[in-house]
Amino acid sequence: MSNTSLTLGVIGGMGPAATVEFLGRVQAYTPAQQDQDHIRIIADINPKAPDRNVPGSNAGAVLAEMAGALAGAGAQVLAMPCNTAHAHADLIQRASGLPLVDMIDLGAQAAQRNGAMRAGVLGTKGALKLYREYLAARAMGMVALPPERQEAFMVTLYRIKAGDLGSDVKREMAAHAEALRAAGAEVLIAGCTELPLVLQPHDVRLDLVDPGDLLARRAVGVCLGWEPLPHMPG
Repeated sequence: MSNTSLTLGVIGGMGPAATVEFLGRVQAYTPAQQDQDHIRIIADINPKAPDRNVPGSNAGAVLAEMAGALAGAGAQVLAMPCNTAHAHADLIQRASGLPLVDMIDLGAQAAQRNGAMRAGVLGTKGALKLYREYLAARAMGMVALPPERQEAFMVTLYRIKAGDLGSDVKREMAAHAEALRAAGAEVLIAGCTELPLVLQPHDVRLDLVDPGDLLARRAVGVCLGWEPLPHMPG
């Protein structure tokens, strides 16, 4: 294969384990016979980025600065393995002048291809807002956890971010997924990049859409010229 490919810039560190998982998938999905066949990746794994779940945390400005630095370092297309941070997608693209592969759109698109009319989403409040909008644009409904259970989900999520990948956490996350199925979800979207660290397809009774995995596949396709560059905001 040709050694010519676009350089991928990764806005990462939200959280670090999810970013490392994403980078591994990009490497795995790239057909290569030698080192030179792989995609050049410039990654900013910045766990110091403000918490995207805290209103007024100034996360957007920090993410835009990271994106601009990646562009200055030679990146030609961006990927960001964090669902919640996609609330700042337009700002990131305008600040960097680079297109961003939209992970939320990939997740919604995959749920629609599944044939479902109602997608259950496990994610932060910010991610849920994004998925609700993207699914509605595809004439699909979204099923979310009730408020008390959503709070319990966030506790489980922060345990994963703290490095707890044990059986209790896996059991809790599977229970959250089952609650969405019981509430009428026909497909499940892993709306946080930490979820696949503890939740596998065989753990749930619905088809599981992993937007982080889809992002890795699409990033490879775009960088190798198999798929077009994402559209920039007007």
